[in-house]
Amino acid sequence: MTQQAESQQDYFAHPTAVIDEGCQIGQGTKIWHFTHVMPQSTIGEGCNLGQNVVVAPQVVLGKNVKVQNNVSIYTGVECEDDVFLGPSMVFTNITNPRSEVVRRGQYERTVVRKGATIGANATIICGHDIGRYAFIGAGAVVTREVQPYSLVVGNPGRHVGWMSEYGHRLHFDKDGIAVCPESGEKYKFEDGGVTRIA
Repeated sequence: MTQQAESQQDYFAHPTAVIDEGCQIGQGTKIWHFTHVMPQSTIGEGCNLGQNVVVAPQVVLGKNVKVQNNVSIYTGVECEDDVFLGPSMVFTNITNPRSEVVRRGQYERTVVRKGATIGANATIICGHDIGRYAFIGAGAVVTREVQPYSLVVGNPGRHVGWMSEYGHRLHFDKDGIAVCPESGEKYKFEDGGVTRIA
């Protein structure tokens, strides 16, 4: 960690973390062992970055993003507020990588919307956004856009149900209404998608 970054920080960084100059890190964020935050990246308030995490240039993390151990977040990825990235999950940013073909500047964009969860060892193929409060199961391989509140599992990832904002499977009645067993919030299924009833 550079002395400049250390002297003006209002976040916690473990002594083994490498914080490059030119990044922005929000108040109350915690950065743990052997994690590398690269220049021109932006990390919001109250985030938690586990061990062996890499945050590449121009990555944007919103507030309260939880990044578990061994996750690399590459240029082109944006995570909105309250996203959970499980241990050793994988982002990509080039569709057709070749070692001998330079494709810098051709990075594809992937946006993980507010409140989404990506499980341990899941892989997100670049260019496919993850909807609000979607839930990607452990080990899933996402090869297409994911709808808000969708539960996706398997390889290739397939939609198998819907999840509440508290992370519970939703079961809809004949009127298309489901209730989260933890929060009591109600959800409506219509037109092939789910919305929370205010």
